[in-house]
Amino acid sequence: MAEQEIQGEQPSNGKKEKKPLTSMQKRTITAVAYLLIWVAMCALKWCVPQGNVHGGWGAIGFDLVFTAVSVIGAHEFLRAIDRSESGVNCKISFPQHCITVAFCAMIVPLYVIVEMAMGGGLLAISCGFTVYVMFLAATSVFDHKRSSVKGTIYCVFCMLYCGVLSSLLSAINHLAQNSMVAILVIFMCPVLTDTGAFLIGSAFKKWVPMKLAPQLSPNKTVIGAVGGIIGGILGAILAYYTMYIFGGVNGNIAFFGMNDVYLSVRSTTFPAIVSFILVGLFTSVMAQIGDLFESAIKRECGVKDMGNLLPGHGGVLDRFDSMLYSSVVVLISFGTII
Repeated sequence: MAEQEIQGEQPSNGKKEKKPLTSMQKRTITAVAYLLIWVAMCALKWCVPQGNVHGGWGAIGFDLVFTAVSVIGAHEFLRAIDRSESGVNCKISFPQHCITVAFCAMIVPLYVIVEMAMGGGLLAISCGFTVYVMFLAATSVFDHKRSSVKGTIYCVFCMLYCGVLSSLLSAINHLAQNSMVAILVIFMCPVLTDTGAFLIGSAFKKWVPMKLAPQLSPNKTVIGAVGGIIGGILGAILAYYTMYIFGGVNGNIAFFGMNDVYLSVRSTTFPAIVSFILVGLFTSVMAQIGDLFESAIKRECGVKDMGNLLPGHGGVLDRFDSMLYSSVVVLISFGTII
């Protein structure tokens, strides 16, 4: 009788039910997919350069990713604002939402087309942003009942945060010199910053429990931030030696030199490796500020994640917030120091 009851509890098809994936398993699968896509795009950019510029057709893969970050990030941001508890006093009309997402979809391709055709992509970004603000102001005036000044300001910030910063990532992708190593830095430094902060923070928080920003992110500690800086510096060093091994410096091939892809160092003030250490330091600091700012936005809006597109990681902004903030530092660094 007992055996019959046990058999009756089993599924009729005789198969065991599959257990749902854990959060860590989802994070791992997403991270592996992210890594494979990144490696494929790096290979495309590396193998299809335009002379030694690396801003030609091989760079389009990264441009598509940055366009997706701009569009999806804008949608996530505006949706979080609409769902926030303060949304009653922050009205964003449907036309404003559509215009903001549409311009975020246009800003990266606008930069790429103008930059590749004639140069002056940053000027195109400025003009595009100005036109967007004029359109947005018009919708606020003629659809005032369904919009508010506060909502309009949030839309402008969304365009700056998601659209303009994503186009700066494309500007890094199309640098006249060293765009390949700059792409390595902009991807490696934020990732290793997060890794270093997690590992060192977890290992030493018992002895150094001082919180970094307890009101925004209670789990982040000062010692974790130090670990993040160490990780960011290691990311920049890793990017440097990757170029040194596979491309060489100033045209001098090291080991596996491919095509004419190499690191071109202009500065004579510091050795190249010292310049990269400084870039890693400031990139890591900006990456952590970007992460904390994203936490502030989510706390203000009362949401845990900006989205659920990336299983185990949240939304696009949850994954690329550090990179968006770091884009300014990397672009300036590779335009001046290196």
